[in-house]
Amino acid sequence: MTESVDCIVIGAGVVGLAVARRLAMAGKEVIVLESEDTIGTQTSSRNSEVIHAGIYYPTGSLKARTCVAGKHRLYRYCASHGVPHSQLGKLIVATSELQIETLHQLKIKAAANGVPDLLFKDPREVEKMEPAINSVGALLSPSTGIIDSHSLMLAYQGDAEDNGAMIAFNSSVTKGTIRENNIELTVGESDQEYTVAANLVVNAAGLGAQRLAGSIKGLNPKTIPDRYLARGCYFTISGKPPFQRLIYPVPEPGGLGVHVTLDMGGGIRFGPDVEWIDRVDYEIKPERADSFYSAIRKYYPELKDGTLQPGYAGVRPKITEKGSAAGDFLIQGPEEHKIKGLVNMYGIESPGLTASLALADIVAHKLGLPEIKDGTT
Repeated sequence: MTESVDCIVIGAGVVGLAVARRLAMAGKEVIVLESEDTIGTQTSSRNSEVIHAGIYYPTGSLKARTCVAGKHRLYRYCASHGVPHSQLGKLIVATSELQIETLHQLKIKAAANGVPDLLFKDPREVEKMEPAINSVGALLSPSTGIIDSHSLMLAYQGDAEDNGAMIAFNSSVTKGTIRENNIELTVGESDQEYTVAANLVVNAAGLGAQRLAGSIKGLNPKTIPDRYLARGCYFTISGKPPFQRLIYPVPEPGGLGVHVTLDMGGGIRFGPDVEWIDRVDYEIKPERADSFYSAIRKYYPELKDGTLQPGYAGVRPKITEKGSAAGDFLIQGPEEHKIKGLVNMYGIESPGLTASLALADIVAHKLGLPEIKDGTT
């Protein structure tokens, strides 16, 4: 016998939980199916935990729009829900005169994206703010911050459950079928297999989104983008951080460069780098530290040999390959793939955490649900 519910969200990462929260607050019966035994075990817990300002993304892109809108809402949400965070700001540092023009272009792009608060700082001002930094100038982004991502996910989970949602852990969706009036999903394997049907299904499976979409009978496979993987490694140092803010170099192809982030516990980490890989693999090779030293010393020349220690690695689910222009978020609803009640979310990488509340609203809109007032809008 197949059980039926209003909504199924597949994936209990930060975006999946934000979506479940939004659908539950709209009065829908929601079940979240998560293949792991807890929330946020993949991309959501393997990132820099930065609340991004919305500076780098192409103007008008989904990343730009949802990052800027999501940032403001996220700060309000954290304040009202007691989620640990700090709006400490960041410096985007130029280490050569050739990069100064890039900073000016970033400032123009940021303003076009709705981030008008960037301030140019000359070398003396940078030195007063961050004495350990070597630069020929920098941009200060006062609206960039940090967050405890696990606490945020717990808050989203709590809101969803308070509104009637349920999370089923160790529940891997293996396949699906588009029926006349609903979408039927098969969960589990062999003797533990069962089926569940829903009027609305949201594929927020992150790294597994393409595999999942490809297993749904009745969905046109031509609508599913290719998946590309980029691993980012983080290294840490012990002791008191020599910085009070986040420190970013000028962006590089595929990422934002090896930057400095601080966490809510007072720790410091450097990363991520960008390494294109063929399969999900979180191994950190110690020799990658060699390239970190050279990159970091461009703006932090006092970094001593032997101080970097492997931290952790994350894998980004990209929809554009190495050497291509950075891809946007891709959210497909019935208008795009012609399947009633289904939303597929692809390429949800950075700034997905910052954009999570805004992304949840887009999903709700694609499913034809009304707007709601949740205290963050």
